[in-house]
Amino acid sequence: MQKRSLACNLGICAYAAGAIFLGILGLVSGDFATTWQNVGPNIPLRLPLAYLTALIELAAGIALLWPKTARAGALTLTIVFAVFTLLWVPKMLATHTDFDPTGNFFEEFSLVVGGAVLFASLSPAGSAIARRESLFARLFGLSAISFGVVHIYDMPGLFKFVPSWIPPSQTFWGWATTIGFFLAAFAILTGILAPLASRLLTVEILSLQLVWLPGIFASHPPHFVWAGNAISFTIAGASWVVSDSISRAKRAPAPAK
Repeated sequence: MQKRSLACNLGICAYAAGAIFLGILGLVSGDFATTWQNVGPNIPLRLPLAYLTALIELAAGIALLWPKTARAGALTLTIVFAVFTLLWVPKMLATHTDFDPTGNFFEEFSLVVGGAVLFASLSPAGSAIARRESLFARLFGLSAISFGVVHIYDMPGLFKFVPSWIPPSQTFWGWATTIGFFLAAFAILTGILAPLASRLLTVEILSLQLVWLPGIFASHPPHFVWAGNAISFTIAGASWVVSDSISRAKRAPAPAK
């Protein structure tokens, strides 16, 4: 296991806070984080499963905050988020004209990557899992590509989501964030300026809270708004974890020959 800087600890805390947020939301609402956690209304024992999932997310998020339980928490969240990722596969295969299922798949996949990177980083040095930490981190670039494609597919709707009070314009920020996703994906996948790009990507994803956060202060915000805030923040936490990992790998001394 590796010693961590304050920034790395904050990355873990952000990812853990997102999982805790999802867990509390599930316990309060008795529901999954719809529409991201794609569990249909006709699933048997849906309500007990929603509460069980919420408890697992809450417990795993809390476990991440203690060194002795952090690795188990990371593995648990990786598995839970992997299940929600796979639930989107049938819809992906069923449609070739709507990118929304694919976009949702990669949003959930980004959470899987964050958990896998944490699990690898907390594994014994030199183990097979620890050696794959860099590979897991690079996979986040696939989600960044998807984020950019989603923006292009729904650009008119995206313009409306950008707060109008942010200068210079909604159109500017719609295209700027889209281009930012693609540039970050290229950097992470190729390794060119990857530490800087992954940090900027985390800032960009965190800034999307400006879109979601105001909704929870409205009168009786719907479950969708709470779920959107929880998922968005957890994705930001996953991105932070990935950027920490990429930065550590860049700083690590080359092995002696």
